[in-house]
Amino acid sequence: MTDESLYRLADQTAIEPLIDKWVAWPHIFSPAPYCLHLLNYQTKVLSSYLQAPEVHVKSARNPKLMGGPFVNASTERAAEVRDLLNHLMETHRDDLDLARSLIEFQNQLTEEAQGQSLEPYYEKIPEALQGYVELVYDYNNHPITRCLESLLYHSPYYKTHIQSLRVFRQMRDDSRAYFMSTPRLPERDQIDWIIPFADPQIDQLFNLDLQPQPLGYIREIFKPPVDDEKLIPLLSKAPNKIAEQWSDSGIRFRYFGHACVLIEWNGVSILIDPFISVMPEDGGIDRFTYTDLPPQIDYVLITHAHHDHFVLETLIRLRHRIRYLIVPRSSGIFYGDTSLKLLAQKIGFKHIQEVDALESIFVPSGEITAVPFLGEHNDLPHAKTAYVVRAGKEQILFAADSSCLDKRVYEHIRNVLGPIRTVFVGMECIGAPLSWVYGPLLPKAPEHAHSQSRRSHACDAVGALHLLHAVGAERVYVYAMGREPWLKHSLAFVPEENDLYMKESTKVLETCRVRGFVDAQRLFGRYELYLGGM
Repeated sequence: MTDESLYRLADQTAIEPLIDKWVAWPHIFSPAPYCLHLLNYQTKVLSSYLQAPEVHVKSARNPKLMGGPFVNASTERAAEVRDLLNHLMETHRDDLDLARSLIEFQNQLTEEAQGQSLEPYYEKIPEALQGYVELVYDYNNHPITRCLESLLYHSPYYKTHIQSLRVFRQMRDDSRAYFMSTPRLPERDQIDWIIPFADPQIDQLFNLDLQPQPLGYIREIFKPPVDDEKLIPLLSKAPNKIAEQWSDSGIRFRYFGHACVLIEWNGVSILIDPFISVMPEDGGIDRFTYTDLPPQIDYVLITHAHHDHFVLETLIRLRHRIRYLIVPRSSGIFYGDTSLKLLAQKIGFKHIQEVDALESIFVPSGEITAVPFLGEHNDLPHAKTAYVVRAGKEQILFAADSSCLDKRVYEHIRNVLGPIRTVFVGMECIGAPLSWVYGPLLPKAPEHAHSQSRRSHACDAVGALHLLHAVGAERVYVYAMGREPWLKHSLAFVPEENDLYMKESTKVLETCRVRGFVDAQRLFGRYELYLGGM
């Protein structure tokens, strides 16, 4: 008998986009950073694991060592890890050659080029780099090997056949192995769907979130076909729960965790830094999920390229529901400063707009304005922007991980845009050292003292209060600072009740309440806020 029931994706069904079994994020997507990360991190961490699997497993499961270069794969799977390493070394010889050539040539330039013409060095460019770089100086005569990123996306170094989706059911809780150090080895109950991220066939799968389909239709989505034994547990016959488009003239905010906020008014929907969780089989803390988003999202705003803000897992799943993706413009000078516009195009987005500071996008009865974003990137140049959203007469600043290094920047913003009454801000005030995310991309390993000094941090209490005063805020909402459990595999953060993040954010909230703020809260998990009609 044919099953004519309609199925949607189950509430527990999650995906991870993979590149050769590693969770995809901006640093392993753009070709030059990918090659460097492959050489300086992935192959090294796998080699280290194979020398002492037991040490890696023990270290990976130690909360104090979370985020370290330890593979969280049982010793029984060491042979699979060896096979993966051999595969990477064999099939990515060209990528590894590009990475070595880029590092060696940049270091040669740094040593030899002291201000004289760089033109003779074009003849010395290694074969792997020829036709893909420009040689330039900064204004202090420091030479730079500038990668032509758009050409690299059309080169053999960009390989779509190694892209895939891991589709699985989040069974027990929100836990997953740390994304950077642990490749996703095959599991019995998951679907490993080898497909380029930009393939529109993917949208058919995720459209099940909105429009259930018969099992036969769903089977046809996957090529090659998958067994019903794997497919059916990922589906549900329960009716779809679709959030209605908010059409009230008042403003509704929905906080989805971390720095992800949905703002809606008059039928306009704007989603900032989408990082959406599914609900695990065994439950978990209360949260908004994909079912709480409107069928169409007018604008998605990306503040910067860090893996917890440009989240491929969420963006690919929502792609068919997003009208316009707004991203900050990169400088194009440094290979680590990847173009988010190019990246978004390569994962299938059609309508993308880059913005610079104070560029605006007009929306019905409102406006989106990009504003400067200082700090957070270890003193390296990076595509980044904060946003001021005007809904009627209300202005809201989504500051993300901005660090108030110079309060005059925010005073100037207020002079241009007027008072900004509501602010959402991050206060991860310690931050990771330079070597954690950027180490694999650097031509030379930084000195330990430099790495510890240059941290990717947001505001502390002093900085946050300066920011709030400068823009004329009356409401402040501090992000959860990585404390939601579904952030753990991404940020490797184990929260403590009285850690410095909590102490600093409490200072801000208490001070703001004493100063008579209308509202001052630290968010966590799920929160909904309404501001009256405009």
